[in-house]
Amino acid sequence: MNDWPEGWSDDNRGPRYGRGSSGAQPEGARVMRQVRRGPAAPPQGAGVPQQPSYVDGGGYAGGYDSGYNTGQVYGSPGGGGPGGAPAPGPRPAPNWRRRIKWTAITLATVVVVTSVATYFWADSKLRREVDLSTVIDRPQAGSGTNYLIVGSDSREGMTKADEKKLHTGAAEGKRTDSMMILHVGDNGDTLISLPRDSNVEIPSYKGSTSGKVYPATGRQEKLNAAYAEDGPTLLVRTIEYNTGLHIDHYVEIGFQGFANIVDAVGGVQIDIDKGFKDKWSGADFQAGKQTLNGQQALAFVRTRHAFAASDLQRTKNQQKFLAALAHQVATPSTVLNPFRFYPTMGAGLDSLIVDKDMSLWNLASMFWAMKGVNGGDGTSLNMPISGSVGGNLVWDKAKVKTLVNELNNDQKITVTGN
Repeated sequence: MNDWPEGWSDDNRGPRYGRGSSGAQPEGARVMRQVRRGPAAPPQGAGVPQQPSYVDGGGYAGGYDSGYNTGQVYGSPGGGGPGGAPAPGPRPAPNWRRRIKWTAITLATVVVVTSVATYFWADSKLRREVDLSTVIDRPQAGSGTNYLIVGSDSREGMTKADEKKLHTGAAEGKRTDSMMILHVGDNGDTLISLPRDSNVEIPSYKGSTSGKVYPATGRQEKLNAAYAEDGPTLLVRTIEYNTGLHIDHYVEIGFQGFANIVDAVGGVQIDIDKGFKDKWSGADFQAGKQTLNGQQALAFVRTRHAFAASDLQRTKNQQKFLAALAHQVATPSTVLNPFRFYPTMGAGLDSLIVDKDMSLWNLASMFWAMKGVNGGDGTSLNMPISGSVGGNLVWDKAKVKTLVNELNNDQKITVTGN
């Protein structure tokens, strides 16, 4: 019995290849019904025959190709991405213009945010404790801006060890150790020292705490006695009354604050013309250029017993040092260095007592003007003195009148001081 399907007898199968076949050629595709020739795959090497692809037994036209026989285990035969997606092309060149643009925007945003935050931080630290609106009978304001800068002998915040280190003593209360008027105008800035031993008349004034008006009695006192009697507002009232110059802003700093600012800025370089010693202030200086720390700086500006013209020489030293300090604070090494800028700002703002109308812009203007005076762009002098009475220095009234007139009209200063 012949079990071969029709057309598959030994007589009509033709030459065979493989099992039990003596034929030299393989069977054609016509007899292998589950196999068909797919599209030609890329050559895999010389002499490698084309491989068949296997179609789904159900005879679907699309068929399923694992890609194994074409060398593509995953994806399409063309080497595309998953699911037959096209292969990604070369990575595009970076858009440097776009990157630079966004980097600049980011940096600008950081600078603006930091600047605004710094402004509000600094503004919140200012001690606006002096109300100049309580000063009575004030002279008319002139051109430019006048700052009254006061160094007090306040021991606020100091320990016994601090008082010993800084040679300040332990006196209660506070008195003025230095007083200066800084005029900021369009025709050059002017720094005028007011000796604390200046002989002045105490005018009528309104008490800073009582609100009571005290009438004038013609009483003659040293200038620093006005501050001791009723604080900053009476000092301003007395200076305005005896000069005719309107004071726009008030700035005060104590011993500890002054030393802290100098240390925070990294010390201040100054050229001392002649060496001197003073056991009262702790001063011990050689002549020449040197950098003073906070302790040394305080001794330098406080020394008076080492000089014949004690108060006048001290005011000159104070002018010289404060101008040098302002110059150091305004240098790029301080302003652009956050590790120095913020400690300096913190030490200074914590220590300064100012009037209620003082802004950070006013304060910055004051420091820049002092820097300009130090750099030779302005004028510095002592209040002109004509003599003394009872140990007090008497101002030269004619010169003072000329000086005040030039300041009020923002003119170039022609008056010289002692």
